Amino acid sequence: MSLESWLTERWYGRPGLLYGLLPLEGLFRCLSALRRTRQQPQHSGVPVIVVGNIAVGGAGKTPLVIALVEHFKALGWHPGVVSRGYGAQPPHRPFLVTGASTPQQAGDEPCLIAQRCGVPVAVDPDRPAAAQCLVEQGCDLLISDDGMQHYRLNRQIEVAVIDGRRGLGNGHCLPVGPLREPPSRLSSVDILVSNGELQAPLAVNALTMNLLGGEAIHLASKQRRTLAGWPQDQRRVHALAGIGNPQRFFDSLNQAGLAVEAHPFADHHDYSVEDLSGLGDKPLLITEKDAVKLRPLLASRKDIDAWVVPVSAGLPKEFYQQVEARLGASTSGAKP
Repeated sequence: MSLESWLTERWYGRPGLLYGLLPLEGLFRCLSALRRTRQQPQHSGVPVIVVGNIAVGGAGKTPLVIALVEHFKALGWHPGVVSRGYGAQPPHRPFLVTGASTPQQAGDEPCLIAQRCGVPVAVDPDRPAAAQCLVEQGCDLLISDDGMQHYRLNRQIEVAVIDGRRGLGNGHCLPVGPLREPPSRLSSVDILVSNGELQAPLAVNALTMNLLGGEAIHLASKQRRTLAGWPQDQRRVHALAGIGNPQRFFDSLNQAGLAVEAHPFADHHDYSVEDLSGLGDKPLLITEKDAVKLRPLLASRKDIDAWVVPVSAGLPKEFYQQVEARLGASTSGAKP
């Protein structure tokens, strides 16, 4: 068992040996509280929506960011996206991501957002600097993909996302548990969203988001095929995912009637040719996020029948109504 798997098992179960690190958790909580109270927010001059979470790892933030971008574009806004760019090595900072940017330059999620939404995306660990860069590009609304704990970026709205299946794990902060801030932090956010139905109750009410897929796109030919209409003689498939919770992707394929041979990887995994070994005997299904990094590798593997399964965030009308109300939008949804 890898260290990551060992930690995940205890973070989302009983801490066991990690109880010995309780003094470190207390120190972490103190430092987290100090960071929040001592950092001075920097105003960008335009409204800012922060989409984040209090647990380490993925929870479905990026699909929600994409949904917000598409929603406000339709209302006449000119949104831009702020991102830290996990693992990115940009030639300069802030770095404006385009459809031609590589994951090595910008990170996988910023590339995905730029390709899918066609809006300015700025990558910089200094989020206020990224925000200023986007304002200079003419953006009148900024959405931060992650950054709840980056208090130097002033925000009008905080949207916290949690994995409905995993919840808050064992409820402890790092290193005993998976939390970057204590559970009480959720009471201060504007909107709490659960990715999937909550499996355990929380003290704060949450709106439910469902990730909607159901269609696969061939990586090379762009042919589209529904998962429900997948050929019967090809229903045994490989599935590869390097996201926060790969099992969620595998389960969705199984529920669509496919027989999945799962290949999970760590979130933001840097793929190599070796990772594709033995995947040429059955169709390969991958997430849209993984496709950003795997496309160059798969282009040279004509023996692998690769398909991308994009997802969209299905959110209740109440979610958008709450966001619009906080931005001062009219009841008709028009841009103020």
